[in-house]
Amino acid sequence: MPSASSAVSDSSRSVPPSLWRDRDFRRLWVGQTASQLGEHTTLIVLPLFAVLTLNAGAGELGVLRAVGQAPLLLLSLFVGAWVDRWRTRTVMVVTDAGRTLILGAAAVAGLLGWLGLPALLVVAFAVGALSVFFDVAYQASVVRLVKRDQLLRGNSALEGSRSAAQIGGPALGGASVSLLSAPIAAALSASFFALSFLSIRRIRRTESIPERSERPPRVWRRIHEGLRFVVGDTSLRTVCLASAAFQFSLAAMMTVYLLFLPRELHLSGTTVGLALAATGPGALLGAMLAARLPSRFGYGPVLVSAAALGDGVFLCVPALHGSSAVTVPALLVINFVFGTAGQLVNVTVMAVRQAVTPDDMQGRTAATITFVGMGMAPLGSLLGGFLAMEWGLRTSLLVTAAGMMLSPVVMALSPLARLGRALPALAEPAGDPRRAVQRRRAAGHR
Repeated sequence: MPSASSAVSDSSRSVPPSLWRDRDFRRLWVGQTASQLGEHTTLIVLPLFAVLTLNAGAGELGVLRAVGQAPLLLLSLFVGAWVDRWRTRTVMVVTDAGRTLILGAAAVAGLLGWLGLPALLVVAFAVGALSVFFDVAYQASVVRLVKRDQLLRGNSALEGSRSAAQIGGPALGGASVSLLSAPIAAALSASFFALSFLSIRRIRRTESIPERSERPPRVWRRIHEGLRFVVGDTSLRTVCLASAAFQFSLAAMMTVYLLFLPRELHLSGTTVGLALAATGPGALLGAMLAARLPSRFGYGPVLVSAAALGDGVFLCVPALHGSSAVTVPALLVINFVFGTAGQLVNVTVMAVRQAVTPDDMQGRTAATITFVGMGMAPLGSLLGGFLAMEWGLRTSLLVTAAGMMLSPVVMALSPLARLGRALPALAEPAGDPRRAVQRRRAAGHR
C-alpha cells in the first residue's frame, strides 16, 4: 500500500503545471489535505473509542454517529447562504482554529479521565458543525481560484488530497486508539487541523464575492433561492436524489460495518483501521481517472457505471467468514474498489455541479445538495443501529448494502446518464432574465 506522501505526489501529477505555479492554489491544496487527514482520523477515533474503550452497543454507536452527522441536516442551508456572502478563506481559517481547540480540549479531558460517552457526543457534534462550514467554503473557494476549463483537474487534485487522507487517516486513527489512547489520537487530529489553519491563512488572493447591499436579502430568501435553483435544474435535482439515497444507505451500512468487523470477524482496532484505509489508494486512483475518463467516455456513462460498481461491491462483505488471513485481503480489495469508483463519482459530480452553477450561487448550491444528501446520514446511522439490534449484524449489513444500489438506479433513469464528453452549460436561477441572455450569448445565440 503506498504511503500518504507518495499518494499526494502522484495525485499532483494529474494537474496542469499552470495550477501548481499558483501559490494560492497550492496553499489551498495543502490545507485541504491536512484538514481531510484530521477529519478522517477523527471519524475513526471517536467510534472506535466508543466501541473498544467504552463498550458502546449498537444503539449507542448509532447515536454517536448520528450526532456527529446532525449538523449536515441542521446547518447546511444556513451555512450555504452565509458562505456566499463572505470570503471562503476566512471561513476555512476560523473553522480550522475551532476544530483544533475542540479536539485539543478533548485530549485534555481524556487525559483527566473525563472523556466518556457524553463528552464524545459533544465533541462529535461540535467538530461536525465546523466541518460543514469548512466543506461548503472549500467547494466554493475552488471556483474562485480556478478557471472553468480547469475545474475538473483542480477538483481531481483536491480530491486526490482527500484520497491521501483516506489512506493515512483510518489507519492512523485505528492504530493510535489501539496502541496509544483516545486522548493522544484526539491530539493528533487537532494537529492536522492546526496545519490546515497555518496553510490556508497564507492565501493572499482577494476573492470576488457579491457586493453587499445596505439591506441584504433575508437569510430565508437566500436559502429559498438556492433550493429553487437546485430543484429547477435537472442535473442538480438528480444529484440531490442520488446523493440522498446513497448517503442514507451508506450511513446505515457503516454503522453496522463498524460493529461487524470487530465483533463478527474479530478484527482488532488496528486491523479495522487498515482495512478502511484501503479506500484511500482506491480513491486516489479514482481521482486520477476522473481527470480523463469523463472526457473520453462521457460524464453520464462514467457516473452510472462507477456508482453501480462501487456501491455493489459491498454486497460481498456479508459473505465473509473465517480467519483474518482470508477476510482481511478480501476487505482490502472491497474497500479499494469502493474507493476507486466512489471517488470517480465524487469528482465527476462536483465538476458537473460547479459547471452549471453561477459563482454567486456556489455556496448555496453546495449546501443544498449537502442538506438533501448528507442530511440523510443521521437518519441512516440511527436505522443501522436499530437494524443491528433487531436483525443481527450479517443480515443488517446485507440489507443496508443492497440499499446503496438505489443511487446508481436513480442516475441511470435520469437525463444525467446521457451527459456527453463536455461539461453542461451554465444554468441560470429561475426568474432571472439577465442570466438567460448571458447564457444564450455564451452559446453563440442571438
